[in-house]
Amino acid sequence: MLGASNPRYPWQLPAEGTVADLGLGNGDTLVVRQGAAPPAAAEPPAAPPASGPVPGGAGGSGGLAGLYGMDEDEALARAIAASLEGEGGAGGSGATRALFPNAGRGGAATAVAPAGGAGSSQARPAARDAVAGTSVTDAPAGGPAPQSMAVAGGDGSCVVRRVIASDNSCLFNAVGYVMDRSRSRAAELRKVVASTVASDPVTFNDGFLGKDVEEYCRWIQDKDKWGGAIELFILAQHYRTEIAAFDIQTKRCDVYGQDKGYPDRCMLIYDGLHYDALAVAAFEGAPEELDVTLFRPDGREGAAIMGAAAKLVAATHEARQFTDTANFTLRCGVCQIGLKGQKEAAEHAQATGHCNFAEY
Repeated sequence: MLGASNPRYPWQLPAEGTVADLGLGNGDTLVVRQGAAPPAAAEPPAAPPASGPVPGGAGGSGGLAGLYGMDEDEALARAIAASLEGEGGAGGSGATRALFPNAGRGGAATAVAPAGGAGSSQARPAARDAVAGTSVTDAPAGGPAPQSMAVAGGDGSCVVRRVIASDNSCLFNAVGYVMDRSRSRAAELRKVVASTVASDPVTFNDGFLGKDVEEYCRWIQDKDKWGGAIELFILAQHYRTEIAAFDIQTKRCDVYGQDKGYPDRCMLIYDGLHYDALAVAAFEGAPEELDVTLFRPDGREGAAIMGAAAKLVAATHEARQFTDTANFTLRCGVCQIGLKGQKEAAEHAQATGHCNFAEY
């Protein structure tokens, strides 16, 4: 039974209990679904002392046996990943394949959420071309998307999208590309984030992280966990560089570290599931070796670069090259109930244990 006050978690009602025992108030909503009861939640780990070693990273994630007790995004992703194992070859097809990119790749799927916190996530379907320099995406309902956008000024330079591999660490590797020109910095940058959090538990407290500090430090060092706004905030401080993150769906740009007076800025692009890097190429089709990934945001040149990036994002938005995880429509293959977005599907998966979903 799910209560309106907190429908994410099932209520526990003794076998001899009645609905009256729940203490429902006038106007409350009660949803009753048949399914196995979840086991009792484990006691959360204690917070670490103010200083000390950074907790080690976690290993791989388990399967559906651990569905209960997970956060809603991860529970949903794992459930649908399991259901897609046999669909469409490597990873299913359509919206569900985009929502749950690890399906059929031999690994557990992880959370799917927009950038905005530690639980934010990003990944792309297995079919995505991860070859360096390729800019075509395969987001649902998408059309042809531009690969670059000219920078105003007439020198021939353009803002280009540099593809980062879909390995659950795209945020970290995208940052690695624009900062260090490396697509393989994820493990190191995860440790940087964990070390920063562990060294300042006052700033990065449980409320800020949405997790116990020690738990978060383990969580973020797991190679299958995804980063988001918190991690970008920390990495901007680490590199002392502004990070401008463009969201294709909303066409919004959030600049991390903008109030710190950092001299340089870099750019990322986010499609609802995945982060790629943005760079300034010397000319259309120029090799990556000539990329400029850091620039001064003030002045005419910086404004021209940001303007070109915004136009590229707008054109990509018009081509529908983004994934709206909040409004996908899914149907449970077990009970045929219709579900909208990852939140409803997560609640259904947690309440019923059903793990067979399809787009409709």
